[in-house]
Amino acid sequence: MSCLFVEQLTVIDCAYLDAVRGLVGESWIVDVELDGALDGQSMVLDFGEVKKRLKRAIDASLDHSLLVPRRAPGLQLNADGERLRLRFEAAPGLYEHVSPTAAVSLVDAAAITPDAVAAHLRPILAAHLPANVARLGLHLRSEHIDGAYYHYVHGLKKHAGLCQRIAHGHRSRIEVRVDGARDGALERDVAERWRDIYLGTREDIVARGDGRIRFAYTAREGRYELALPEARCDLLDTDSTVEQIAAHLAARLAPSRPGRALAVRAYEGVMKGAIARTGGHPEPQSGPRD
Repeated sequence: MSCLFVEQLTVIDCAYLDAVRGLVGESWIVDVELDGALDGQSMVLDFGEVKKRLKRAIDASLDHSLLVPRRAPGLQLNADGERLRLRFEAAPGLYEHVSPTAAVSLVDAAAITPDAVAAHLRPILAAHLPANVARLGLHLRSEHIDGAYYHYVHGLKKHAGLCQRIAHGHRSRIEVRVDGARDGALERDVAERWRDIYLGTREDIVARGDGRIRFAYTAREGRYELALPEARCDLLDTDSTVEQIAAHLAARLAPSRPGRALAVRAYEGVMKGAIARTGGHPEPQSGPRD
């Protein structure tokens, strides 16, 4: 028996419901191990096949979805054909979500944890492996970040891919430089203000009052709605792409450092994001889609 491993096979960018934190954006790095007999190529499985088969299965199941703990006491589900409605009572308040069923992943657990998600994924991934693979080891971990970071959830209604889903998210580092030097105080300010935040677009608001806010839009997959405590939201006048998030933060932080060159490096999950600058010569922003 031989063992093959692939570190950082992919990243699961998702959101999940939590009884204490409410709606949480997350980015988990996925590591895998395959124990099995060698095939005719003297391999357990070609690395290209590992990446193609397993990453494709992860992308088609959990990535960019809302993970819901099926056995959570505060959960109510109502399936209506190809649509799913849910209500979730959490410490911050009531969360309501309406979407196509494909946008939600029901996990057989009382709470969403990396171990619970790994247990949910194993049989899904095992079905894509050849018979010579006897064991699939699966580990989900968070990126090690030295410095400030925040968890955010959003949806991009104009996106042609899975980013259109109204409740998917990321765990993201934030770097702010003033005159070329890291400004830890501003980084911590962003991380504190955006701890477990929903970043909504103002034009998507359909109702507001009594401390709650409801967003709704129709995208290619179908109709989406999300209602949650307003205290857990921040609003943008634009779409919540990472380019616009970086620009939003730069505009918000610039007055605290008047007359100085400020650069915001906003991450969207792991190892990707966008840069926005104020007070200096503008440069093109970059931001691969999540």
